[in-house]
Amino acid sequence: MKKKKKFKNFKAVNIKKVANKLPLKKSKNTEDKLKGALSEVSKITEDTLQDHREEVLGSARKFIYPLQHSRHHFVRLSIGILIAAIVVFFAYTSLEIYYFQSTSSFIYSISNVIPFPVAKAGSRWVSYSSYLFQLRRNMHYYETQQQTNFSTTNGKLQLVSLKKQAMNQVIQNAYVKQLAAKNNVKITNSQVNNEIKLVKEENRLGNNNQVLEGVLKDYWGWTMSDFKRELKQELLQQAVVAKLDTRTNQTAANVYNQLIHGANFSTLAQEYSTDTSTKNSGGQYPFTITPNTANLAPQITAIVFSMKPGQISEPINTGYSLEIIKVLSITGNSIQAAHIQFNFQPISMYISPLEKAHPYKEYISI
Repeated sequence: MKKKKKFKNFKAVNIKKVANKLPLKKSKNTEDKLKGALSEVSKITEDTLQDHREEVLGSARKFIYPLQHSRHHFVRLSIGILIAAIVVFFAYTSLEIYYFQSTSSFIYSISNVIPFPVAKAGSRWVSYSSYLFQLRRNMHYYETQQQTNFSTTNGKLQLVSLKKQAMNQVIQNAYVKQLAAKNNVKITNSQVNNEIKLVKEENRLGNNNQVLEGVLKDYWGWTMSDFKRELKQELLQQAVVAKLDTRTNQTAANVYNQLIHGANFSTLAQEYSTDTSTKNSGGQYPFTITPNTANLAPQITAIVFSMKPGQISEPINTGYSLEIIKVLSITGNSIQAAHIQFNFQPISMYISPLEKAHPYKEYISI
């Protein structure tokens, strides 16, 4: 037991002696550490500035390049998806228009934005939207007012007839626009508004906008804007005919000149009037005229109520004819009158030569 104790003491003493003989390291102070760190940094001079800049940019490029690559990949992917979507969109729309001949509101809305051609008349393209504009209003009328079911056998035959009618109408409209441009004939918005005012004043389509819009929606599925569009085209056609039909204009002017120089109204009505129902009675209307008379052109009604008994009007352009009116008597709000009517030539007389020179082409088969 004593030997073991001596051994332990000897071991402890020897370790202390060895530890005391080892050299001690001095810890570096802050100043020494700073000097050491600065000595390891290479000095930047004017000669090494460019090299140092390239070294820094080179390190940055390692991080920038992957980001640029990812961004370019994203842009290419986005463009590819967009192109594919456009191709699919046009393929679908073209199929709906040229194969299925869709009349849906969705296709109609698209065709109003993108003018897919359905025909060409002379130098003018005919858009699918203009074709649907005519077709859809007729379909609406037959479905709501005639209770036509276009899914039945008879309904399908009726629809084919309406399609042909709509196509003929838009082709005719295209030729009319060419004639109008050639002869410098234009219709302004004020002319359209004046025509609507005449109609409303006579209560033919409602005496206010709300009633008028209701009638248009119920019968044709139209808005006021649609009605103005159709009315403007109709007035343009009438204006083209009125300008080109010089023979009718000259005849009416000649008859009016005779009347103001004392010629007999009844005699000239029997000789010149194109209204076979009244010419033999000296041109006298078989009914009294009131402000709301429906079977008289609104232009005539508006002028008649500004005239006095025995007075004769200048030729009045109703759009389809020229009319010379004579007021026979006035009783309260009713007027007895006579007229001499000069019908204009049909628009086909002026379209036919243009159509022969520049035939139309249809791009859908009806």
